[in-house]
Amino acid sequence: MKTPFALRRRILQSQLGAANLTALLITRPASWYYLTGFSGEAGALVVSRSGAVIVTDGRFTAQARQETSGVRIIQQTGALAVSVGQLVRSTGLARVGFDASQITVSTLAALRRASGKRARWIAAAGHVEGLRGRKDAAELARMRKAAALADRVMGHALKILKPGVRELEIAAEIEFQMRQLGASGPAFETIVASGERSAYPHARATAKRLRKNELVVLDLGVILAHYCSDITRTVLVERASQKIRKWHQAVQAAQWAAIEAVKAGATCGAVDAAARGVLAAQDLDQHFVHSTGHGLGLEVHEDPRVAKGQKQILEPGNVVTIEPGVYVPGVGGIRIEDDVAVHEGSTEVLTRTPRDLIEI
Repeated sequence: MKTPFALRRRILQSQLGAANLTALLITRPASWYYLTGFSGEAGALVVSRSGAVIVTDGRFTAQARQETSGVRIIQQTGALAVSVGQLVRSTGLARVGFDASQITVSTLAALRRASGKRARWIAAAGHVEGLRGRKDAAELARMRKAAALADRVMGHALKILKPGVRELEIAAEIEFQMRQLGASGPAFETIVASGERSAYPHARATAKRLRKNELVVLDLGVILAHYCSDITRTVLVERASQKIRKWHQAVQAAQWAAIEAVKAGATCGAVDAAARGVLAAQDLDQHFVHSTGHGLGLEVHEDPRVAKGQKQILEPGNVVTIEPGVYVPGVGGIRIEDDVAVHEGSTEVLTRTPRDLIEI
């Protein structure tokens, strides 16, 4: 019986001929895990029409052999690019695709020197990313569990918020709880941003202490069985003003409109427009300073991108975040984020923490 990894490699191999490639070089760890099961952090994967080879250093060769099946493992000698180039030369691969966003100019030059004049290196991005975007049933099951774990951590975090507690203390407790509950770690650096700092969409936690009548944005995600989750909630320490309530209601309505727009066959740009339209009706769209969402899976940011003008079509198996926000410098910010899976004829919201404004 073929493993999921072998089946994915077979699909990729079938695409090589249509792309006029004899092989594809894969340098992104999440992508080589997706195709082989190898979870090491250094190396490269070469998938040709006849097979797959992992080139890695001595720290990871034993691990690669244990974690993979049907994949040849080569221990690099010297620089990785030289070893990969020598493999290409020795196996006579003529047209090798690579992702130009993933390797440097100097690495490409080293690959060309080592592989010889017969080999041609062809920019060919998106092949693996396209496959990764369409999650299968097993992947979706893992992502449901990762989302449920994020909900549990968020629930715990909401209980420890109070005036006087430092942002760094809250972030540390959040990440401790992740591991206590079985996650391998955070999917990204946990965001705890209070007061005026909540107007910074990607603020890092600091030694600042929470104060009364401040907004607090909590953005966290876990990695569980290699798959990521991502959730954001906004909290008001003490009681919210009428203005803050209005902003939160607008963001909540914008998020719901975008979630309603998520469906197989819709463009990512249309989903983004649904959120922006609601905020524009409240004259708040100028305070929405980032895209509505992004793909989620083995990495916390992957295809598809849910942003203004994006023509990419949502497909069954896609999982995206929906996270509109309003950020007013000098006052604060509000963001609500959930993970949404696309199915044939339906959608599924994976994160379940209530979205109403939380007052503590």
